[in-house]
Amino acid sequence: MSRTVTANLTLSLDGRVAGPNGDFDMGWIVPHAVTPGAQDHMIRVTRPATTALLGRKNYQGFSGYWPSVAEDLAADPRSREFSRWLNEVEKVVFSTTLDNTDWSNSRVTAEDPAAVVAGLREQPGGDIVVLASMSVIRRLLEAGEVDRLSVTLCPEIVGGGTRLFGDGIQASWTLAESHPTESGAICLVYEPKR
Repeated sequence: MSRTVTANLTLSLDGRVAGPNGDFDMGWIVPHAVTPGAQDHMIRVTRPATTALLGRKNYQGFSGYWPSVAEDLAADPRSREFSRWLNEVEKVVFSTTLDNTDWSNSRVTAEDPAAVVAGLREQPGGDIVVLASMSVIRRLLEAGEVDRLSVTLCPEIVGGGTRLFGDGIQASWTLAESHPTESGAICLVYEPKR
């Protein structure tokens, strides 16, 4: 059976994935991402995956923070579990500017994400999850290579910045799961309407 591809992302009420000050303007996400409900959702989404897909920017951000969290006794147990998973999982980094990576079990490719995913689907393994890398998620949506959308919808109107969707992508989705969190964010899982 083909491996399931999940695109995991955080979204504002006005459809933004980053704020008006650029790709790293995500302070509005933090209060919602650190709640027990949001962390439980992240574990549910990532636990079945044996491959994580990252764009260059997210790889650099994740690799600068997550590897050491696994051993941080002061960290939330869910963060430690996610860190252990990240350290062990196969990580495919899409970049035309990076040559190599120093995080265990990671490799860089300049190939088209849709072609890489089509190849990964033919290999044995668990699910494949895209970790908030919008360029990768957009390309996979365009190619019809996303089986599940995991969206943490934050009760924030950001007022500017990068939108998840531009013109051209059309699809119908069905709600498969919904979990409210302590901050008022809602963790949603959608599957394509068949």
